[in-house]
Amino acid sequence: MTQIANVLTIAGSDPSGGAGIQADLKTFSALGVYGTTVITALTVQNTGGVAAVYPVSPQAIREQLEHLLDDVCVDAVKIGMVASRDVAEVIADVLSTRRPRWIVLDPVMVAKSGDILVDDAGIRAVCDILVPLADVITPNIPEAAVLLGTASPTTLDEMEAMLPGLSQLGTPYVVLKGGHLRGETCPDLLASPQGHSWLPASRIATKNLHGTGCALSSAIAACLAKLPQDAAAEAPIKAISEAKQWLHTALEASERLSVGKGRGPVHHFHAWW
Repeated sequence: MTQIANVLTIAGSDPSGGAGIQADLKTFSALGVYGTTVITALTVQNTGGVAAVYPVSPQAIREQLEHLLDDVCVDAVKIGMVASRDVAEVIADVLSTRRPRWIVLDPVMVAKSGDILVDDAGIRAVCDILVPLADVITPNIPEAAVLLGTASPTTLDEMEAMLPGLSQLGTPYVVLKGGHLRGETCPDLLASPQGHSWLPASRIATKNLHGTGCALSSAIAACLAKLPQDAAAEAPIKAISEAKQWLHTALEASERLSVGKGRGPVHHFHAWW
């Protein structure tokens, strides 16, 4: 009997269910892994935007993590919203001593609505503490620009020029998301120990983009968690590509949902209902 992988999401809560912890759990379930959670913040938000953020204390986050890991063997971790340096240090401290096979970091800094979700100290903590800890990071173009302290690129060539700097931050796999570029396509750029390559995708005409970054990073964590211990060196690249294709289909199916008046969520369970 094949053992089902356990995956942990460390992220904020979204009452609308389209992003954060709620979206991660849906993604895990849709992709056939068992989801566990550590909540870093309570947000007041809906599909129209974020009204407030209430961070969970670093001590409460540490206790959640340690108590969970005392009991559950976690194969992969997805890290999302980290609101302060203290929280980043707690996460790094616990995961460094109880490291899972895979750590995926979605450097959540700005919501799709444009709302800033972390302070300057939190941004620097993500860059200095969590990026080197991760196996995979999944920044969009504005987040990558923040990490590197540069202007956001507007062309594919400028986007590609960001890759060496992102790789030098210390993460083996970088998925630089191209959705903010204009055009009929929105390719992502993948850097890995085997080199770099484009992950092409056509642009889907939909406003249902709420939580796409959460869904992609948690899908990558789920697909990596299912890899066998003796997987080939190319297997993580295939897992990342599989996660991207799943998200593309979830976006295509998002019009079947009717959630809120703003940016709706993707359809995580498109293969099920």
